[in-house]
Amino acid sequence: MSGRLAGKTALITAAGQGIGHATAVAFQNEGARLWATDIDDGKLAGLAALDGVTCRALDVRDPAAVAAAADEIGALDVLFNCAGRVPHGALLDCEPADWEETLRFNVTAMYRMIRAFLPAMLAAGGGSIINMASVVSSVKAAPERCAYGASKAAVIGLTKSVALDYAADGVRCNAVCPGAVETPSLEERFAARPEPEAARAAFAARHPVGRMGAPAEVAALCVHLASDESAFTTGQALAIDGGWSL
Repeated sequence: MSGRLAGKTALITAAGQGIGHATAVAFQNEGARLWATDIDDGKLAGLAALDGVTCRALDVRDPAAVAAAADEIGALDVLFNCAGRVPHGALLDCEPADWEETLRFNVTAMYRMIRAFLPAMLAAGGGSIINMASVVSSVKAAPERCAYGASKAAVIGLTKSVALDYAADGVRCNAVCPGAVETPSLEERFAARPEPEAARAAFAARHPVGRMGAPAEVAALCVHLASDESAFTTGQALAIDGGWSL
């Protein structure tokens, strides 16, 4: 531990698995006082034993739950909006209910989280907001990712708006844009294929580096954005995708 986040209070949504979990571990390792949240608090059991970590159930789609969390937790130095969903399908496969739920989960929930925690952050003199976007957004299209790509493009727009409006108040806001990363949601996609391992190998081969990313690699970028070393970085959509979007 080098203490890059020592003295900082951070909150992570969807900390129970994948990138959220890896980032929770990385933040704790760097000395942050951490609120680890997830819609399924059973997934947080492994984090509860770590020093400085408080685990809490939180459904980011529920406005009352978000407001209650903000009242309980108070001022944050770092807010990492990691929660979201990855729907599959082209436009004609995307039913209105699926479209609406994707925007609700991937965009509106971030709006609510930022709106709930921003006033205390401003009163405390600033902080860092990190939003989970994707290279599949306004950066790049991918097959059968209509609702997902649209929602993540909106996240980038939200990020830039918050960054510009509150830069003078000491609040930074950046979006992390991963490519394919080895997460449970990606594993579910491969498991549903007729030949999972062949599908995995073909998918990885399309990346210039010949592999998918690891959650810990995305977590390392989040540590940088949470720390004071990125004090001059705001409003950016930072791709971490092994060159896939080049």
